[in-house]
Amino acid sequence: MDLAPDQLAAQLETGPLQPAYLIAGAEPLLVLEAADAVRAAARRAGITEREVFEAGAGQREPDWDGLVATFNAPGLFAARRLVEVRLPSGKPGKEGGAAIVDFCANPSPDVVLLVTAEDWSRQHGGAWSEAIGRVGRVAIAWPVKPHELPGWIDRRLRARGFSPDRDAIAFLAERVEGNLLAAAQEIDKLALLLRDVPTAAPARGPGARGGRPLDAATLQSLVADASRYDVFRLIDAAMNGQPAMVLRVTAGLRAEGEAVPALLGMIVMELQRGAALSRVQARGGNLVAAFKAQRVWDAKQPMYRRALQRHLPESWDAMLVQAGLVDRIAKGRAPGDAWLALERLMLGLADRDALRMLAAG
Repeated sequence: MDLAPDQLAAQLETGPLQPAYLIAGAEPLLVLEAADAVRAAARRAGITEREVFEAGAGQREPDWDGLVATFNAPGLFAARRLVEVRLPSGKPGKEGGAAIVDFCANPSPDVVLLVTAEDWSRQHGGAWSEAIGRVGRVAIAWPVKPHELPGWIDRRLRARGFSPDRDAIAFLAERVEGNLLAAAQEIDKLALLLRDVPTAAPARGPGARGGRPLDAATLQSLVADASRYDVFRLIDAAMNGQPAMVLRVTAGLRAEGEAVPALLGMIVMELQRGAALSRVQARGGNLVAAFKAQRVWDAKQPMYRRALQRHLPESWDAMLVQAGLVDRIAKGRAPGDAWLALERLMLGLADRDALRMLAAG
């Protein structure tokens, strides 16, 4: 039976490590955290060697023969090792599926297999996923429904030491608009900001729950204090292909009096990373190694993959040229409205058609 990601994490804390795991779903944060839980359990079990095989996302077909050889070969530096297979499409194909089925039919005691997929539905499963389920665990991160989001935020806040009231939860749910990664980032930022913010004494008496009290008024003031971080929300929205969010965040940054040059440094850095990754992908190179070289965290990789699917290398180069124009406008060296130029740049990153219109002038 399929598990929820938090159920898998709980089992890993108390139970033995299984020969194989499949973690899949359209919620990147939940998939990432469940996979991290497997990696942590592997480290606790003394597994220090790790190999990664990547499939899909515009790359050449992975070396399935190499995967089979890895299953059968002894570890170089450790008795056991973790072998990860990443399937952005959720489909290993005939050859990859057969390799996974064969491994699960007779799992090597030297290998723990971890398969992750960024896309999943009832149609994605097959003999290979059923084989993993028979010898290991399958955890599916189904999208969190709108009515489930407040409860998820409540649990996340309490896990970070807060005791939020209903209005605070509703405010944060409205702010993140269903984006779990954005919610997690906001909560982590709140935890950092609250280190220096005085708080009232915790509630006492029957029914009182532990944790630092957090009401809507305090949350709103903290979010306002954290407005300088919204450049990250702007970049995330653009990379994830959310033009409506790009417009809202850009308007918010402008209303808060942010300076365009102060934002451009981070934006240009992300565009340069995207350009480098796009060139690697275009020539069929190892995107996993490229992510590592560019210091792109696992949590950020799904966002980059979405952007890489929309834009070819020449598009990234065009956006870098446009960023240079935005900088010149902001510094008075070229005519125009710097905020409007920045908005058009980020809309182009979010939407391929918008980028074409930008290039057309």
